[in-house]
Amino acid sequence: MFIVRFLLLAGLVLALAACSAVAGIFKAGVWVGIVAIIIVIALLAWLFGRKKG
Repeated sequence: MFIVRFLLLAGLVLALAACSAVAGIFKAGVWVGIVAIIIVIALLAWLFGRKKG
C-alpha cells in the first residue's frame, strides 16, 4: 500500500511541475509575441513615413 501511495504522490508532483513549466513557457511566448507585434508596427510606420516624407 505504501508503494501505491508513493507512486500516486510522485505522479501528482511531476504533473504539477510539468503544468508550471508549461505555464512559464506560455507566459514567455506571450511576451515574445507582444514584442514582435510592436516591432512590426514600428517597422511599418517607419516605412510608410519614409515613403510619404
